[in-house]
This record gives sequence, structure tokens and C-alpha cells, in this order.
Amino acid sequence: MKKMLANQMKGVPQAEQDKILAMLEKDPALFQKIAEETQAEMKRGKSQQDAAMFVAKKYETEIGKLM
Repeated sequence: MKKMLANQMKGVPQAEQDKILAMLEKDPALFQKIAEETQAEMKRGKSQQDAAMFVAKKYETEIGKLM
């Protein structure tokens, strides 16, 4: 998983990459749910960015707790 994310986060500073990976390790089920809901929103016609922002807003409290 770390290798896959590293490929997708090219250009992101290492400190930010480490922070994201740490959050994923703390609650992988949350991020799986976010990914699934983002995919569902994209199937409804939203762009990837709009879908991600919509779903992230829904879970901002939970994400904030992980930071």
C-alpha cells in the first residue's frame, strides 16, 4: 500500500506523505469507506475532485481526529 500511495503522491513533500500514511494506518476502515463513497459519487456523475471533496467534507471530523 505504501508503494502504491508513494506513486500517487509524487511531488508531495515527504513530511506530508508520512502524515497521510500515519492516518491511514490508524484507521484503514475509514479510508476504505471514503474511497468507496468517492467512487459511488463519481458513478453519479461528479468529477473525481468534486466527489473527493464532497465525501471528505462528510468525514472531516473523523479525519481531524486522526491528525
